Amino acid sequence: MMRMKRIAGLFIISVLVAANLNAQTRNDVVAAYNEGAKAAQTNAVAAIAALEKAIVLADQVGTEAADLKEKASKVLPGLYAKVAAAAINEKKPAAEIMRTAKAASAAAEKYGTAAQKDNASKILVQAYNAQATGYFTQNDFSNALVTFDSLLAINPEYINALYNKALIYIKQSDSDAFEKTIDSYIEKVKAANDEAKVKQASTMALEYFRAAGSKANQANKADDALAMLNKAAKYGDDKDLFYYFADVYNKQKNFNSAAEYATKGLGLETGTAEAKAKFYFQLGLAQAGKGQKAEACESFKNAMFGPFAAGAKAERANLKCE
Repeated sequence: MMRMKRIAGLFIISVLVAANLNAQTRNDVVAAYNEGAKAAQTNAVAAIAALEKAIVLADQVGTEAADLKEKASKVLPGLYAKVAAAAINEKKPAAEIMRTAKAASAAAEKYGTAAQKDNASKILVQAYNAQATGYFTQNDFSNALVTFDSLLAINPEYINALYNKALIYIKQSDSDAFEKTIDSYIEKVKAANDEAKVKQASTMALEYFRAAGSKANQANKADDALAMLNKAAKYGDDKDLFYYFADVYNKQKNFNSAAEYATKGLGLETGTAEAKAKFYFQLGLAQAGKGQKAEACESFKNAMFGPFAAGAKAERANLKCE
């Protein structure tokens, strides 16, 4: 009997000790939660640390502290988002922005509502954009492309990333990747009825391929030149583009096409006689090639301005123009 009384007494003491420990632990959860709630007004980072501690302690206590865990869980996603947004707004280093944005995304996935998850996703996109822009500024194009692709995996409609990728492909002289990317960008801005961006992107693409065609023409690579010029033509009409077409076709002795493009260029050139001279010169070459002496003589006469004056004079002498 005495032994059983001792055991019973020990059991009662153990229960009382456990109860006291649980009560103390609950108090710790309350203290951590209150600390976090107070810090949330002025120091989001400190608030996060306190509330995360409260959740850990609440898990140790169990159901008795479940209410505090739920309260802390509801507050945390917003605090993480606040820290990440501040890092972006204050233009912190890209690594810090990315770290805080990923933490905000993880907290939203673990504790947040659908709206909080969407907000965290937007913040993460901003972080990837900041990081990719940093790589681009440093001419680290490989990492910039990888980071822009990570951004687009989160939000395929973030069209600025597509535009920036196109700029990188220009830097890398990757015409195929540039064409594919800028076409995708133009398609999206057209769907959004953003005519200003359509024009901006189309002009950039036209100038890029026109320059590539001119370079190939100067290197006497006529087929490559025409391939680039034809790509440029997808993005609109341009007088200088038509001039290069006429020049290439004259070199290939395709005088009908050369005359056609020289005439198109003249139709778009509204400047001075000197500005029109280059088109008249190409038109004269095409007409001479087709045996149209009188027309060629007149075109070369109109081409006798600026840098084309000497060439036009020589052509008129060869044709024995009056």
